[in-house]
Amino acid sequence: MKIAIVGAGKLGIKVANALSGGDHAITIIDTNENTLNKISQQLDVLTIHGNAKQISVLKEAGISHFDFMLSSTGSDEENIVIASFAKKLGCSKVIARVRDPEHMNQFDFIKESMNIDHIVNPDMAITNEIYKYLVEKYTLSNGIFSTGKVSLIQFKVNRYKQLIGLSMIGVKELLPNMLVVAISRNGKIIIPHGHTVIEPTDYLYLIGEKSEIHELHKKVHEKGKYTNLQKVMIVGGGKTGFYLADKLSEFGIAVKVIEVNKERCYYLSTHLDNVMVLHGDAMDTALLEEENIDEMDAFVSCTGFDEENLMLALMAKQRGVEDVISKFSREGYRELIEKIGIDMALNPLNIVASTILRYIQGEKKIISSLLIQGQAEIMEIIATNDMKLSNITLKELQLPDGVLIAGIHRGQDVIIPNGDTRILEDDKVIIFCLLSDIAELEKLLRKKRFFK
Repeated sequence: MKIAIVGAGKLGIKVANALSGGDHAITIIDTNENTLNKISQQLDVLTIHGNAKQISVLKEAGISHFDFMLSSTGSDEENIVIASFAKKLGCSKVIARVRDPEHMNQFDFIKESMNIDHIVNPDMAITNEIYKYLVEKYTLSNGIFSTGKVSLIQFKVNRYKQLIGLSMIGVKELLPNMLVVAISRNGKIIIPHGHTVIEPTDYLYLIGEKSEIHELHKKVHEKGKYTNLQKVMIVGGGKTGFYLADKLSEFGIAVKVIEVNKERCYYLSTHLDNVMVLHGDAMDTALLEEENIDEMDAFVSCTGFDEENLMLALMAKQRGVEDVISKFSREGYRELIEKIGIDMALNPLNIVASTILRYIQGEKKIISSLLIQGQAEIMEIIATNDMKLSNITLKELQLPDGVLIAGIHRGQDVIIPNGDTRILEDDKVIIFCLLSDIAELEKLLRKKRFFK
């Protein structure tokens, strides 16, 4: 496919990196020539220096021959206009990144009137994941996600105490027809390996044949598990804080937002109903104590600074807040997050990049996909002979640490794979992948290159 990306920022580069080098021809358009020079040295892409708002630039790129275009500049209005122009000029599908809360309730109108196929909003995407975690407690529809004859179950390990202290090898002996595909530990989703040991506070994600998973579900399901969430404190009144406060207050939760910028506080107080907006620096512990942080059911730190978010999250955790969630953008902080022990840490860039990639892939490869705690994705694909993951054993495939082949539908059979398993044409393959490794997953889904 031919794919154009307008805007060489973090999102544009993330998507380009995931799609380049395979059976896609990627073109990146940006006004910064130095940035484009760096990208062309690192990725197998074509770069065009120019302003995509100018129709002549889009025509020069041959936009009428492209299958997809993503507009991800720093301006919502530019993204809307560029996507609309590209569609009018003949691009098959166009995607625009739109972040301004003012547009929140008019996405459908924008898409219809401007002829845009898809709109992505990183702050809304992360808000939805936080909301699901706090309000729905990620029960995966009472703990089970099913596709065909395979089911995934999620539960806290203390519901099945025999698993505590076991390595993955020990789990295989206790539950021979199931596979632990992921562990949620201290706010971080990890994909386990043979010698990973289950700890008492872990949440497990197991996959297996549907009937056996449903039998396990009867043993581990917590009946009547509903959230009793009543009070939430949000630090950071930016777009994520705004969306989340609005969504939680609409649900009937008492929300406090702490924001350091006075003008932003005024905006929040005039645009949010039934939300207490406080002007102040949340790094001042006296302010948090005065606003009764100890009484909060949940605490969300979503300022524009990773270090501040993690420090605030640690502070809230030490105060005994049950659910502590933090937003971050640097993947290098992953290990630190696990040590801090917060309940959930989300990277909006990973979430929205995954959304865009699934949209671009469409129904050609992906049958279904589901985000897990905003950090990982489980999906079902149809294997073809020309995919890199087909016709070799999994141990020969040398899967990256963040990708796991979790199950295979082959005809009427369900296969829980091991290192000697081969994926064949027309297999329905269930894959678990950390969002931080989506670029590695895309490489596995590409066509093989044959050289004469």
